[in-house]
Amino acid sequence: MGRIKTSFIKKIAKDLLEKNADKFSTDFETNKKIVSQLVDINSKRIRNIVAGYITSLKKKEMK
Repeated sequence: MGRIKTSFIKKIAKDLLEKNADKFSTDFETNKKIVSQLVDINSKRIRNIVAGYITSLKKKEMK
């Protein structure tokens, strides 16, 4: 079982996916760079959590 993401993380990730779905992929490293370009997040930890959540959503979408 994985960790449950907060509604703050889910909201940011879903907003980014709605507006820029074609930019994201199933690769965490590229998603991390894209998130840092699109959103001004000062915390690396929050950026990585958002990028990881987007990656997992894209992987679920592929199935």
